[in-house]
Amino acid sequence: MFSRIKEDIKSVFDRDPAARTTFEVLTNYPGMHAIWIHRLSHKLWLADWKLLARMLSTFSRWLTGVEIHPGATLGRRFFIDHGMGVVIGETAEIGDDVTIYHGVTLGGVSWNGGKRHPTLEDNVVIGAGAQVLGPIIIGKGGKVGSNSVVVKDLPANATAVGIPGRIVNAKPTDAAEEKRQAAAKKFGFDAYAVSADNPDPVAKAIGRLLDHMHLMDDKVASLCKEVNQLGGEVCQEALPELRVGEFVEDEKAAAQRRQEHVESFDPEI
Repeated sequence: MFSRIKEDIKSVFDRDPAARTTFEVLTNYPGMHAIWIHRLSHKLWLADWKLLARMLSTFSRWLTGVEIHPGATLGRRFFIDHGMGVVIGETAEIGDDVTIYHGVTLGGVSWNGGKRHPTLEDNVVIGAGAQVLGPIIIGKGGKVGSNSVVVKDLPANATAVGIPGRIVNAKPTDAAEEKRQAAAKKFGFDAYAVSADNPDPVAKAIGRLLDHMHLMDDKVASLCKEVNQLGGEVCQEALPELRVGEFVEDEKAAAQRRQEHVESFDPEI
């Protein structure tokens, strides 16, 4: 049990740059609390203690704002970010390394018994406010954009956006796209299932900027290599690494200066 909790906490650090300490994750991540309580309620459900399982699930909903039916099956390193308003139905099945955000519903579209909720395969990302409905399959590595409504199967490595959800890219990820996604993830652009093929103009702009950065890096590297072969000594020092936290601290400092300026302003002058 404790090894699974340690694994869960590590997955939070891998996917949420706001996480700073283990104690913070243990005490301030309701999505993780809901998952940990669900593991107990799921065991009770399988042991045919269904009323007790439902009562524990209801307590978890009251405590965390996340409703997970005790019959749902959750994989390893599942991460619910923010958590509030998440609903996961009884027959939902979730694979490993899946991430979903607040306001997501994995619901049904029928009152009939049997399988009626979605299956999310490994490495799926569901953006905030998305509704994934019915006994459909979201393929491995699939992404659902924020506020989308998906009622049909999504192939592996595809992205669905809109109402109803439509596929905006279903091609296998090539080396260039992998490089772009790695850079986007580094700077946090990947958090809400933003894709370079997304019709969102902001997503397209981000994709173009990333492509431009990679192209310029390659050109500068080639130029440095040629100059050094001719006897020059350029590009000897590594470029400083960009960290999101540095920009956050700069923004905090700027906000503090603005506040000090407002407080020092005398309207009578």
